[in-house]
Order: sequence, then C-alpha cells, then structure tokens
Amino acid sequence: MFFSRLFVPLQRKEGKMLKDLLQLPTGQYTWREMTRWLWMVLRGNRLQAVLNAAIGLAGVALSLLTVWAMQRAIDTASHVREGSLYCAVLLLAAIILAEFGVGISRVWIRNILGVRAQNRLQMRIMKKLMRQQWQGREAMHTGDIVNRLEEDVRQVVSFLTETLPSVLSTLAMFVGAFVYLLGMDVWLAIITTAILPLFAIVSRFYMACMRRYSRQVRQTDSRIQSLLTETLQHRTLLKSMVAEAQALTRLYNTQRTLRQWVRRRTGFSVVSNLFLNLGFSLGYIIAFLWGALRMQAGTLTFGGMTAFLQLVYRIQGPAREITHLAPAFVSIFTAAERLMELEKAPCEEQGEPLPMEAPCGIRFEGVTFGYGAPGQKPTLDNTSLDFTPGSCMAVMGTTGAGKTTLMRLLLALVHPQQGHIYIYNDKEQQELSTRHRCNFVYVPQGNTLLSGTLRENLLLGNPDATDEQMHEALRLACADFVADLPDGLDTVFTELGGGLSEGQAQRISIARALLRPGSIMLLDEATSALDADTEQCVLSNIVGSREAARRTVIIVTHRQAALSYCSKVVTVGS
Repeated sequence: MFFSRLFVPLQRKEGKMLKDLLQLPTGQYTWREMTRWLWMVLRGNRLQAVLNAAIGLAGVALSLLTVWAMQRAIDTASHVREGSLYCAVLLLAAIILAEFGVGISRVWIRNILGVRAQNRLQMRIMKKLMRQQWQGREAMHTGDIVNRLEEDVRQVVSFLTETLPSVLSTLAMFVGAFVYLLGMDVWLAIITTAILPLFAIVSRFYMACMRRYSRQVRQTDSRIQSLLTETLQHRTLLKSMVAEAQALTRLYNTQRTLRQWVRRRTGFSVVSNLFLNLGFSLGYIIAFLWGALRMQAGTLTFGGMTAFLQLVYRIQGPAREITHLAPAFVSIFTAAERLMELEKAPCEEQGEPLPMEAPCGIRFEGVTFGYGAPGQKPTLDNTSLDFTPGSCMAVMGTTGAGKTTLMRLLLALVHPQQGHIYIYNDKEQQELSTRHRCNFVYVPQGNTLLSGTLRENLLLGNPDATDEQMHEALRLACADFVADLPDGLDTVFTELGGGLSEGQAQRISIARALLRPGSIMLLDEATSALDADTEQCVLSNIVGSREAARRTVIIVTHRQAALSYCSKVVTVGS
C-alpha cells in the first residue's frame, strides 16, 4: 500500500514532466493513452517499420564506407598510400551504386507499403465509424472527418513507419561519424558536438511555437475542407438563393486565415532555420580551419582533410534531425488525438445477424424515448403498438410528433429508455436488437443513391441479385425508364444519382430495397417525390405482390393516397 501511494504521484509527476518537455497537446487523452494507441497502429505495420530501419542502417554503413573509400582513393592518388588507384575508384563506385540501390528500395517501400499502411488505418477507422452507435446530430462536420482520415492518417503512418525507424539510423550515423572522427582527431570531435546542448535548449522554444502554428494550420485546413464539402453539397440551394457570393466570401476569408497562419509558421521556421544553419555553418568553418591548419603543419593528408569535412557533415546532419524530432512528436500526438476522437463513440452490438421466419411483426410495450435531458417531455411516452405479421399499417402525425423516432427505434438505431420492443412471428419472440436489422427493408425519404453504376446501387440491396431479379424489382418500383437508358443497368450516375429526376431516383431506391430479403418493409415518406398515379402503382405492386402475404409493411406518410392500402392507421404524438 505504501509503495502504491508513493508510485502513483511519481508516475503522475513523470507524465507531467514528459508532457512539459515535449510540449504535448492538452486534451481528453493522456500521453500514455495516445502512446498505447500509436503502439497498436505500429504493430500492424511492423514489416514496413523494420524494413525502413534496416535500410536506414544499411544507408549509414554505406555512407561511412563512402567516406573511407574516398579518403583511401585520394591518399592513393597523392601517393600517401600505396595501391592501385583504379581499384580504389572502382571500390568507391561500387559503394556509391549500393547507396543508389538503398535509395531506390527506400522509395519503393514508402510508395508501396506506405500506401497500404495508410489504407489499412483508414479502413480500420471507417469500420469503427460504421459500427458506432447512432449519435443524433453529429459533433463533427463531414469535411473535418474526411480531413482527419486523409491528412492525420498520412501523418501518423509516415511517422511510425518512416520517421521513427529513421531515428535509429540517425543515431547510428551520429555515433558512427563521431567515433570515426574521434579516431582521427579527438579535439575536433569534441568541438563539433559541443554545440548540440545549446541547440537542444533552443529547440524547446522552437517546438512550442511550431506546435501552436501547426495546430492553427491544421484546424483552419479542416474548416476549409468542411466549407468545400458543404458548399458543393448545397450548391443548388445557394444558387436558388442567389447566395453564391456569400458562400465564396466565407470560403475566401477562411482561406485567407489559413494563408496568414501558414505565412507566420513559414516566417518563424525560416528565421529559426537561419540561426540553426548559421550555427552549423560556424561549426563547419571551424572544422575546415582546423583541418587546413593541420594540413599546413603536415599532420594531415589531403584525403584526411576530405574525410574531416565529410564526417563533420555526417555529424551535423543527424544533429539537425534530432533537434527537429521533438516537434515531430508534438505533431504526431496531435494527429493521434484527432483520430482517437473519431473512434471514441461506443459501438453497437456486434455479432451474427438474427433472421426470423417470415412474416414477422413488431410490438412496442410501454416504450418511452426522448432526446432531451431527464425531466423533459419525451418524444414517445409509454407507447404501446403492435405491427402484426403480414399487415400494412400507416403511421401519421404532425411534424415533431415522433414518426422519425419511431423509425429509428424500429431499426435499433436508438433503444427504449423504458419499455421493450419485440420482433416476433407465430413461433418465437425476441427483444429487438441491431442484429435483427437483416429482417428489415428500409426506404428512407429523399434521394439516397450513391455515385457509381445503377447495378452497384441495386446490389447494395442484395449482393447476389441476378439481372432478372433486378429488372423485376425495377418493374415493381415502376422504374421501367431504366430499359430506355443506353447502358441499362450499367448506367453511371454521379453523386445522389446525378442526371435523374427526384422521382426516378426515389423509384430506384425502392427497387433497391425490394431486392432485400427482409420481411418487414419500412417506407419513410418513400413516395413523396412521385405523382399520384405512379404512387398508386408502386404501392399496389408492393402491397398486392405475391410476397405481400409474407411481408409486413409500415408506411410513414402525410399523403392520403397511401391510406387506402393500409389495414390500420397509427397516429403518434396524439
């Protein structure tokens, strides 16, 4: 007990010291949580990280061998060393060619394995997003989510698979070059590295400022992506309201803010790098002067002088990278936190689907559900309903009465706060869960087509559907116009079925739903874009088809035409 009481404060103090040292972002996750998350991502990309580390170490060895081979060739040419000049040059050429091979391998791994690693992380986060519980009004803009899935994923994967393994080769280069130089001249090795503590101190200030600038740039960039997405999605509305200029002005002002932050970050980076480069240049000049004095005194060969300068460069290069490593850690923790925020929502119940024998019914028993705080009037209050197997029932009510909430409860997107919902047939009854969605056929209100071919849209309803089944579903949905399209089922649509009218897009959505094997059909204002005659034809085909006896139909509607096909009308909110 004593040690646990002692260890916990020390652990917190250690975490605070590391956070202060690296200027880690302050947010809802601790640095330990973010480190564990990054380690989990790294475990899935170990092959690329190991290959990059191995190639980096090979590059270090070849770089130091180049210095040795160059010194050997120069000393041979100046008759300081005996041997064949041709052999020395051929050896140097062979090492340089090997360096080219290492460089090509590094590019190949970055482009091939790097893309695969980014795709893997994007797929993992997208799976989590698709399986999360319905959250109502989304906390994040779609453009912001896309920005995180692209930029932050790229940054995380690049750091874990390239930057982190390069630390090993950077340290190896620094130690190797220092030991080599130490063997040639102790004092020059000490002078060259003595300036590093000063740069480490200065880099902390550099890191804090760059963190602030980088965070502002990332946030503003996300806002631009959000505005671009939103403007494109609603460009018809903006045109109709003659508000294009306002939308473009809003985008321009945000872009101007981004340029201002980029300009500030770039200016600070240029000035900082100027002082940094002046310091390293001073070290290089000192090394050059020291070597020149030794050459003048006859204690250093021309080949040794060349080696001196090459080694100083190979010490300074890793030193530059080391001083910039802390800002890289800050950036990666910021990116990790932004991606962890996408995964934080709890997931729905997972497992194998639970199909039930048709026809099925749905029973509400004392269901209460509301979106507000406790104490506020719920949207549905102690509601009991029975959608009997094989029936066709209409749901009506004023705006805000709870029709949409009823649909969400039926699809198990939300769950009762009180009461129970059961799915049943003449043999069994089970409490409704997300695993029962396979029993539902859902046609939402509005245009829900995706970009791609008509065939791809229909196959979302049933991936195994044949062309004959697709044409039959289109016939039942009164979408016979497809036969007149030049490419038929292979007609390509843009976003939201671009090129089709709202009525045509809605009929294709109905056909897509009819391909699903579920026995409970939910029509949420599904015929709102159809004229009266087409609406009657579609409803007649659905309710009067051979499958109607095995299907329960629930229609949410404001239109009286649908009521003639329903055996019962349920009014919610009354």
